Amino acid sequence: MTLADRPPAAALLFQTLLAHGPLTRADVGRRTGLSAGAITKVATPLLTDGWIVELGRSAERTTGRPATLIAVRADRARFVGVKITGDELIGVRADLTAQTRATARAGLGSRDVGSVVLAIARLVDRLSAEAALREPGAVQGIGVTISGDVDGHTGTVQYSPFLNWRRVPLADLVRAATGIPTVIENDVRALTVAEQWFGAGVGLSSFAVVTVGAGIGCGISIGGRVVSGAHGVAGEAGHLPVGGTDRVCTCGNTGCVEAVASTQAITEQARQAVGDPALTMDEAVRLAHAGHCGVRAVFSRAGRAMGLALASVANLIGPERIIISGEGLATYDLYEDEIRSAFAARASGAAADCDLVVRPLPFEEWARGGAAVAVQRVFAPAK
Repeated sequence: MTLADRPPAAALLFQTLLAHGPLTRADVGRRTGLSAGAITKVATPLLTDGWIVELGRSAERTTGRPATLIAVRADRARFVGVKITGDELIGVRADLTAQTRATARAGLGSRDVGSVVLAIARLVDRLSAEAALREPGAVQGIGVTISGDVDGHTGTVQYSPFLNWRRVPLADLVRAATGIPTVIENDVRALTVAEQWFGAGVGLSSFAVVTVGAGIGCGISIGGRVVSGAHGVAGEAGHLPVGGTDRVCTCGNTGCVEAVASTQAITEQARQAVGDPALTMDEAVRLAHAGHCGVRAVFSRAGRAMGLALASVANLIGPERIIISGEGLATYDLYEDEIRSAFAARASGAAADCDLVVRPLPFEEWARGGAAVAVQRVFAPAK
């Protein structure tokens, strides 16, 4: 019997052990509300089938006797997570606890769907071969993450502006190319799953991940669940209207935070400020650090727009923490003050107490989020 075929209580126990284990049965009961009898009922077949294992004794004592710790058996299954960028694939091979065991990268010579799918299949094969895992079924699932509007339930990329993809049945295509069950997810939501289980979101009732880079993304976790929305577009913080600009966003509207604060938007505005159409982001950063007024103003506007967007997220969902990440953090020092100032001015009431945490994460962690989503679907399949 697979994990997906087991009762909801088994999935609850399994997820609790993934996020917080090893735990004693008493710990599991306190965290889940399951009775001792219910825990025994669902834990016994999981132990028999090797999904979980008993470890040593805990220092905690129950009725005078040391309590046994139980944990997920990490080597019971293997998964591959892949993050797609505009020009590269980043892959990880992970165990059942989504701990990374190997990583690999591959360039994309083309953004054509067929070419990308073939590149993913080759990367999966490479990660499997490196661990001598060519036997059938060695990799139990693949999780592919990509920016844009992603419907994880149907496995369809509705729209990815950076790849110019529309209505691509990516999960089916990768499954056909690899022969391995595949799920897809928006890359920021996948990263949020990883942060919820293993990162800065562990133990929080609600938090958000906001990423700064080629786009402005947002993942939201409420009550232990990452929100995907009815159409796969929950958390589109990059398209919150902040005004103050007539720049056109990738979505076609003006006034979006992404039109002001994404790396491409900053680069384009810095080029205008300097009068150099060939100016790079690195050169813009150097000019800003050197005190160039026009370029510094570009970063200040970006910081204010980001602060307004973060305040909107805090006002709307009241998270305990907002985790700020993404490749754009390399320039965070240039607009951190503006971000925090605008956030403090616009976050309403107790929302201003939201903890802002800056957390640089490499793309391998985003790919790990894909593996975490694949693991999640094993014991909690999408309905």
